[in-house]
Amino acid sequence: MVFLTRTCYKLKEIKLPRKYLRSKFIDSVRLHVKGGSGGTGLPKYGGLGGQGGCVYCQGKEDANLRTIMSQYRARTICGGHGEDSRKAQIVGKPGEDIKLEVPLGVTVYGENGTVLGSIDKEDETLIVARGGPGGNKNNNFLGHFGQNHHIRLDLKLIADIGLVGFPNAGKSSLLKAISRAKPRIANYPFTTIKPNKAIIQYSDLRQISIADLPGLIEGAHENIGLGHKFLKHVERTKLLLFIADIQGFQLSPKYPKRSCIETVVLLNKELELYDPELLDKPAVLAINKLDVDGADETFNRIKDSLTHLGGIINTLPKEIRPERIINFEDVIGISALKGSNIEDLKQLLRRRLDEYAEENDPDIVKPRESLLRNKKLTQERGPQVT
Repeated sequence: MVFLTRTCYKLKEIKLPRKYLRSKFIDSVRLHVKGGSGGTGLPKYGGLGGQGGCVYCQGKEDANLRTIMSQYRARTICGGHGEDSRKAQIVGKPGEDIKLEVPLGVTVYGENGTVLGSIDKEDETLIVARGGPGGNKNNNFLGHFGQNHHIRLDLKLIADIGLVGFPNAGKSSLLKAISRAKPRIANYPFTTIKPNKAIIQYSDLRQISIADLPGLIEGAHENIGLGHKFLKHVERTKLLLFIADIQGFQLSPKYPKRSCIETVVLLNKELELYDPELLDKPAVLAINKLDVDGADETFNRIKDSLTHLGGIINTLPKEIRPERIINFEDVIGISALKGSNIEDLKQLLRRRLDEYAEENDPDIVKPRESLLRNKKLTQERGPQVT
């Protein structure tokens, strides 16, 4: 009876998140980790105590933070204790290490916000709680406790392309049009409250990952709206795809109505205030909703201004002007609802990512050159003079 009562009280302490937050995607988890204690030495014979077990994270492609949270919620992750030294075994056995499989792109923070490390590659490891040393002559043969603290696993999506736009600009509609993803779509702002990651599939089986992230609003760099919950995911993308509504945007009557050009400039400024280095990434601008009446004429009128923002920046209100202006590789008009120019956009994104790969890895071999070279090798017949 006492056991059941204690169990019920424990269940009350574990509060479930709100219903709208119970999605499959979780990008931040707080854990309590503790390294194992070292074993006691044996002074009479110079015996050494076993080293305490460590707690470490290991990167896995198919891992997710939701599994870790469900498995270790309201628990301490503790490494094994080292064995004591004894006559039958002078050197004690080390404690068992605990391995946490985490997804790629995880950054580990300590209690005071310091970065302990990040995991970006498969099977890459990071010790988050070291085990205590075993007893030896340097510590009077007394084993020490292991590290004991809280850590935060913060996931930043690793994707080829990141969608950047204001709410209701059509990001989720675009994601549905260019991939097989089925994001939530509706005619009101903030239908996306959690990031969605999808794959663009090409006819030659080439795949490109794209992340649909919650919409920005003015002041996102100060954590207004979803704020940092969105902006942190932009850091690990290779290319930024800006998407803007040809009709402009107004969040509510309390906010001023922004034109299409002003929304693009505001997106530029929000990224600059959060992290100026984001503006160095290659960027493509897609103007959405060209299916509405008069949209084509509006797009043709403002396309040159969008391509060269520096020429019209002084005509805009001072409060929305960025210090650094982003350089768009291309500006393209689309209709995610009707599917207009979607195939052209897919090919454009592919070309830009290929250019990015060549610039960052000049030794890369083009697929066609590799195919021709392998074809010649397979067609060789008989002895040859070399």
